Amino acid sequence: MNALYYEDFYQGQEFITKGRTVTEADIVNFAALSWDTNALHTDAEFAKQTPFGERIAHGMLGLVMHAGLSQMLGITDGTLLAFMGMTWNFHHPIKIGDTIHVAQRVKELRETSQPDRGLLTFEKELVNQHGQVVQTGTTTVLIARKNNQDQEGL
Repeated sequence: MNALYYEDFYQGQEFITKGRTVTEADIVNFAALSWDTNALHTDAEFAKQTPFGERIAHGMLGLVMHAGLSQMLGITDGTLLAFMGMTWNFHHPIKIGDTIHVAQRVKELRETSQPDRGLLTFEKELVNQHGQVVQTGTTTVLIARKNNQDQEGL
């Protein structure tokens, strides 16, 4: 998909990412990178005694994977100017072997004082292979508007 500009988005527009399977290596690597070595993520014997019954992915790993999956859509390649903020909620665990994808909808478009950019807010759901929504949130980005010269030629 080609990159979209502010004017190309509309409220309610939906995008679905491809899926990605969460592996044990993902969890181990994230624990090493983040220094979050909580036994719930790194100790199989400990995790067996928890309500989950097994190791689960870090909640933040799901959040980070969501960001990568969303970026792979390509809809803001070259038009994304800045990440402005987010809200995020964790509903269910992500387990080793789960295949997750992102469903995102345009929630809001807001003009800025600068004519070359606008604010775009997405509502997002991180969904596993069973259709269970495991994480939700919103992200707001600053996105380029089409060049006024390009519009004059239309």
